[in-house]
Amino acid sequence: MFEPQCMNSIWRDDDELFKIAKKELFVALVGDVLDSMGFINQFLPPIIKPLQSHFVLIGRAMPVLGSDVYDESFENSHNPSLKKPFGIMFEALDSLKAGEVYICTAASSNYALWGGLMSTRAIKLGATGAVLNGWSRDTIEIQNLDFPTFSFGGYSQDQKARGKVIDFNIPIEFGGVKIHPGDIVYGDLDGVLIVPKESVKDAFAKAIDKARKEKLVKIELENGMSSADAFNKFGIM
Repeated sequence: MFEPQCMNSIWRDDDELFKIAKKELFVALVGDVLDSMGFINQFLPPIIKPLQSHFVLIGRAMPVLGSDVYDESFENSHNPSLKKPFGIMFEALDSLKAGEVYICTAASSNYALWGGLMSTRAIKLGATGAVLNGWSRDTIEIQNLDFPTFSFGGYSQDQKARGKVIDFNIPIEFGGVKIHPGDIVYGDLDGVLIVPKESVKDAFAKAIDKARKEKLVKIELENGMSSADAFNKFGIM
């Protein structure tokens, strides 16, 4: 599990940081800051979209690893997880903690990795969302629950006879992006960004500063300042 962030003058804990991010920031801005810090491969593939345009997701990553299978169970398997429908998916789901995001990648994308009942359980545990390198299902139910879910979209084919969770709370790779437990997952309509846990303090402090300066730039532009003069004055555009 991640170590708590150091006390600073902007936020005291994850709850305060997440509230600030939802109120003042957006994913593109934090992505720009990470670029400036040398982290230039932190966005998940653009096919990953929210099931509702207003969904905003932020939380600590609880990575989940899936694998393709070709039956519901394998009694003679040397791997105990393969003897159970869904593998250890229920253990992964039940391990979620408040403020965490269930973020799952699997071998292929011909079945759904998330659904309505999983969302119900995640809400009860205080999780802040789910991100899938594949499809989700029960779309209307998830939308009615208002649980931030990001995936390829809705597709009903079940994973039980096609895929199993084989491990969780370990590093995974998702669309070429390495994700560690405790990294911050930040998503909105423009994409999903992974903020490495060791860089959270610097990245978000710089993003908050940039967002507040952008408000000043907007006021100057509305008052008639040219874009060139605004950039020369604030270094932002």
